[in-house]
Amino acid sequence: MGRVRRVLRKPVVIGVLIAGALAVAAGMVWFQPWKLWVDETVRESVPAVTGTGQPEGAGGVRTLATGELISHEHRTSGTVRILQLPDGTRTLRLEGLDTSNGPDLKVLISDAPVKPGRDGWHVFDDGAHVSLGSLKGNKGDQNYALPAGVDLNRYTSVSIWCDRFDVSFGATALTRA
Repeated sequence: MGRVRRVLRKPVVIGVLIAGALAVAAGMVWFQPWKLWVDETVRESVPAVTGTGQPEGAGGVRTLATGELISHEHRTSGTVRILQLPDGTRTLRLEGLDTSNGPDLKVLISDAPVKPGRDGWHVFDDGAHVSLGSLKGNKGDQNYALPAGVDLNRYTSVSIWCDRFDVSFGATALTRA
């Protein structure tokens, strides 16, 4: 026991222990491993036409494009729809989303082609893309406002994108309705 105390009193050993603790703490912050076990479910309704409360299809809500998510870095499924409300605003809607949670996940609309497998993991931030914001949850139904200037003839794919590691969790090509 006395020998252990003598070793622990040496400045080099103390420095190594402190550096190791700092490295572990930095790794925890960077990788956020606890998110692998924590699901965040979101249940947003289809955007209603202001003042009517009518369901989709009523009052002029139109589906402009759709797509089915495929898996990339993480198993991902769900449907993407681009909706246009009577006032002209557009919403990207994720329905039945099921993917892994992760650090710094974003919803990107992009001009990149959707490729299956590893070939599609890293392409969505290479060309033109617009971030619609942070993913609200890794499961469920959620809405993201689509900026007015986004041309659906140019931006033809959507990715659940991990900005921290520059990788797509899942993506879909949009098919015009």
